[in-house]
Amino acid sequence: MEKRLKIGITCYPTLGGSGVVATELGKMLAERGHEIHFITHSIPFRLGRFHRNIYFHEVEVSDYYVFKYPPYDLALANKLAQVAQMEKLDLLHVHYAIPHAVCALLAKQMVGDSLKVVTTLHGTDITVLGEDPSIRGLIQYAINQSDAVTAVSDDLIQETRKLLDITRPLELVYNFVDKRVFYPRDMKKLREEFADPNEKILLHMSNFRPVKRVMDVVDIFAKVNAQVPSRLLMVGDGPDIAGVMNRVEKLGLKDRVIFCGKQDAVADIISLSDLMLLPSEKESFGLVALEAMACGVPTVGSMAGGIPELVENGVSGFLSPIGDTASMAANAIRLLQDAELYERVSQACLHRARHTFCNDRISMEYEDIYYQVLSDTSPYPKGLPTGAGCTE
Repeated sequence: MEKRLKIGITCYPTLGGSGVVATELGKMLAERGHEIHFITHSIPFRLGRFHRNIYFHEVEVSDYYVFKYPPYDLALANKLAQVAQMEKLDLLHVHYAIPHAVCALLAKQMVGDSLKVVTTLHGTDITVLGEDPSIRGLIQYAINQSDAVTAVSDDLIQETRKLLDITRPLELVYNFVDKRVFYPRDMKKLREEFADPNEKILLHMSNFRPVKRVMDVVDIFAKVNAQVPSRLLMVGDGPDIAGVMNRVEKLGLKDRVIFCGKQDAVADIISLSDLMLLPSEKESFGLVALEAMACGVPTVGSMAGGIPELVENGVSGFLSPIGDTASMAANAIRLLQDAELYERVSQACLHRARHTFCNDRISMEYEDIYYQVLSDTSPYPKGLPTGAGCTE
């Protein structure tokens, strides 16, 4: 490593996969010796205990009475500029174009061009907000003016180019999983609290928004449970939770489905499960499927967005067209009834997570981008081979 960098990171700290990835990346970079400054309205929920080389700066919003809405964007831009000047930051790495990239670019104008801005696109900032004409121009500005732009899947890159007519380079950097946190573990005791020894456990984790198609999860489970005695764990919360509960009751599955709410011990919950269900209609990457993969738990899901880039259909999981719950259920039943197939797919999951999507590899790819932005040189060769920096 040529130089230890001072990096400011801004993300949504309390929800969504983007905040998880941003926080875990910051922790990995801090371990590699860089100085990391999180600049958000609250401490990222995945940050947890004290970490060496990590600092937190809270964004406070003015409550001046003439403001109809608290001006968080302006407060964030000002805080980014303040921290950049006080701490002599080399760059800001912001996650989501709106509002974070726009705020970072305003901070750069306040501080000077020596402060670089790296923007990572995660999905809904393009697939949802990019279709809103009232802010589309801002998103285009944020992308075009950033010093580097990354996206978490090739599908998202193509969607960004199509929706926003973007021609500048967009670099593919996949999400990652920390193999020291997500790995197969013996959860036999805890599993006994949820299911009998002869039962399988299916799992769904999300924010229960319409794009997650949580009703499809219930329909898939109903079909599976009719042939394979099973339990379904529903982890998370969101706008569709009440409808899902009603659907479960109408299908007579109330005693087979467990609503766990939001949980922090994600790796433990995944490890006590047999399958992850992810039938989303939009999914720029599918971080929960990667976390399951790292625990040796296969995913049965949809061919939506970036999921096929993560889950190799028929190798490390099974994918079907969006809404085809019959096919998804059939794939789940096949996996749960064929022990040899399940073991083969599970091992493929572990190998893929530990190599293609491992934390060492991805943190090096981001470092490569930082050094290029700062000096047009890189301490690492371009085109790292799959698994570079990764070990079992």
